Amino acid sequence: MDVLSVLFSQRSRQIGIIIPDVVITEKHSDTLEITEHPVEVPTSTTGGASADGAGFTADHAFRRPSEVVMETGFSGGGSVLDFADTSGLGLTLGKSPKEMYEELLTLQRSRKPFDVVTGKRMYTNMLIRVLDVTTDRTSENVLMATLTLREVITSQTQVITSAGKESMKQGVNTSAIQDTGVKTPKAASQSILSSLFGG
Repeated sequence: MDVLSVLFSQRSRQIGIIIPDVVITEKHSDTLEITEHPVEVPTSTTGGASADGAGFTADHAFRRPSEVVMETGFSGGGSVLDFADTSGLGLTLGKSPKEMYEELLTLQRSRKPFDVVTGKRMYTNMLIRVLDVTTDRTSENVLMATLTLREVITSQTQVITSAGKESMKQGVNTSAIQDTGVKTPKAASQSILSSLFGG
């Protein structure tokens, strides 16, 4: 791929409604969590235990939230004319680095999930987990920001209403669920002879 096609394809990236001028790097991360439980290793046929005495079994796996780290750059908006400051008149080339930084902070602090479009895939339900901005002598008039975006996996709940007390057969005697402590079941006392001969 030539340099011009790379430069023109950079504007296809999108973070919510914010479109960075350039994306330097993208690091995608998808992780599968595999649970492990210790189990006893069966004894060998010679009667002795195995060398380590225990093993692990994996009986479940679940997907961790997807994460993408984007190193982005936003050009510094400013005066239309080089010899005069026209920003006071509302004539600018775009948002300044400070304004873009504020916009990213507002997006992060809103805590509302948004979509992210990268060069490899599209993410939904994403939040900005980390927003790193570095300013040095070479990037004073631009905004260089590294964003760590993580997916929010949501679940849906359902409210089920039960019948009112007036609709129940014994509504007056029905009470709410209460915590009455730990209960120990009682074993039926029965002699061995009666259990053998059926009472």
